[in-house]
Amino acid sequence: MSKLCSSPPSASSSTLLLSVCVLAFFYTTKALVKLPPNETVPAIIVFGDSIVDTGNNNNLKTLIKCNFPPYGKDFQGGIPTGRFCNGKVPSDLLAEELGIKESVPAYMDPTLSPVDLLTGVCFASSGSGYDPLTSKLASVLSLSDQMEYFKEYIAKLKMLVGEDRTNFILAKSIFVVVTGSDDLANTYFDLRVQKLHYDIPAYTDLMANSASDFFKELYGLGARRIAVFSAAPIGCLPSQRTLAGGIERECVEDYNQAAILFNKKLSAKLDSLSGSLSNSKIVYIDVYNPLLDIIQNPKKYGFEVANKGCCGTGELEVAVLCNKLSPTTCSDDSSYVFWDSYHPTEKTYRTLVSSLIRKYVDKFF
Repeated sequence: MSKLCSSPPSASSSTLLLSVCVLAFFYTTKALVKLPPNETVPAIIVFGDSIVDTGNNNNLKTLIKCNFPPYGKDFQGGIPTGRFCNGKVPSDLLAEELGIKESVPAYMDPTLSPVDLLTGVCFASSGSGYDPLTSKLASVLSLSDQMEYFKEYIAKLKMLVGEDRTNFILAKSIFVVVTGSDDLANTYFDLRVQKLHYDIPAYTDLMANSASDFFKELYGLGARRIAVFSAAPIGCLPSQRTLAGGIERECVEDYNQAAILFNKKLSAKLDSLSGSLSNSKIVYIDVYNPLLDIIQNPKKYGFEVANKGCCGTGELEVAVLCNKLSPTTCSDDSSYVFWDSYHPTEKTYRTLVSSLIRKYVDKFF
């Protein structure tokens, strides 16, 4: 915080900057993970889909939203905020682990404050993907839309703390990108829209190329530390088991193999970018294997149910289908790997984030 808030850029902005920095000091939390000496992460800036969206879809004209009960029942005050979870999502937990703040607000939140801008916001939109068609089909913010809002955010930061400090925040913050699963699960397999035009090798090429372009643009705008999450084992999501797993609702191997193929291409793209973009730390985060292990061995992690979600029957309910009228919603979501038919519970996210951040954090410094 001392580097961020020393020597105001001009007399006219000094009072505002001082006020914001004092507030930011009190808003920070104690880091749970140890950073290398003399290193700092002033903010966390998030892009992607429903795994990390903290409420950007709330006021969009889309069915892909969840700002109603029982979503958020275990969040602060039991309030549904637009997070596809019973509680916190990975964006919040990463900020918590890094000691930045307790939760990451949506950039579209009308109550967003200057302190929030300093310590990071979320641009993610549930239902988006690397394929531009994915967000179009869902009527949500595409990655291009999210990037435009990020540019607006940069302009606001410059007005708030000046260009030098803005550049410092961008260079030292960790950018988190979590998307791709909706491209495969929804656009390709469920809706079959792109299946008419591409086979899986060609479609995963499209996704990986789009991802690479996005990261290059982020880098061009000042991002240096970028955490890129892999696609999940989509064939083992409760909804996909129901739709394509047969009468026994088994994991759908073809879907998982598609995710594995994309992840290999994504990882290769990131390696290439890291080698060509100076001073960049673009890190591939393998979520596929640890999440699959939780699903296949739930009792090892303290779970009882891994093949369906807590909300309703847990087999198809998600978004508007998971609501306060949903029958048979479970009474103890801590025993479930999944909250609804597509998204994990906060407990699952905590299990994942805690191990992932300790495995990968040193790669950003």
